[in-house]
Amino acid sequence: MHIPDPPLLVITDRRQARVPLEAMAAAVFAAGGRWLLLREKDLVPLERIAALQRLCALGRSCGATVAVSTDLTAAQVAGVGVHLPAGADLVAARRQLGGAALIGCSAHNLVEALRAEDGGADYVTLSPVFESASKPGYGPALGVEGLRAVVHELAIPVVALGGIGPEDLRTCLRAGAAGIAVMGGIMRAEDPGAAARAYLAAIV
Repeated sequence: MHIPDPPLLVITDRRQARVPLEAMAAAVFAAGGRWLLLREKDLVPLERIAALQRLCALGRSCGATVAVSTDLTAAQVAGVGVHLPAGADLVAARRQLGGAALIGCSAHNLVEALRAEDGGADYVTLSPVFESASKPGYGPALGVEGLRAVVHELAIPVVALGGIGPEDLRTCLRAGAAGIAVMGGIMRAEDPGAAARAYLAAIV
């Protein structure tokens, strides 16, 4: 299964966001972003499902892919894909969501990435490539060579995550990353649409 095009995964964090999540998503979609992951793990399940459905409605208007982090029930109710933490039961997730669902998995090293691939993940996010202000303490940073080494061993797409600004994006792509994931670079932006455009321009 292919990851969305353009391969920029925007991960939400309403605590960092300068604007409400729906306004942020609308700005990202208007800028050309087509892949959004709702990560708000602290929301109660019904609130998460409601937020996911609102974001999906925005995404449908422009053909964007919206997914949810961890919550298989929300993914099933909304009919979307899911992104799971390292070590999650990917086989059970696939059984619950079906073969057409886009299922990703987090990885922080080669062992976790290979385990996700063997479990049937469609893609992995690999982090942190660089030091991340959004998730300090996750590390050590893998660097471009660490990213390259993992990409070399995997057949599924590797999406680089962690401290990646527009100026770093092409370096990660040249190292073999199939896409880039970003949280703080868009969540903390005063103009998330402009921030998304800067990332997207670096992909082309």
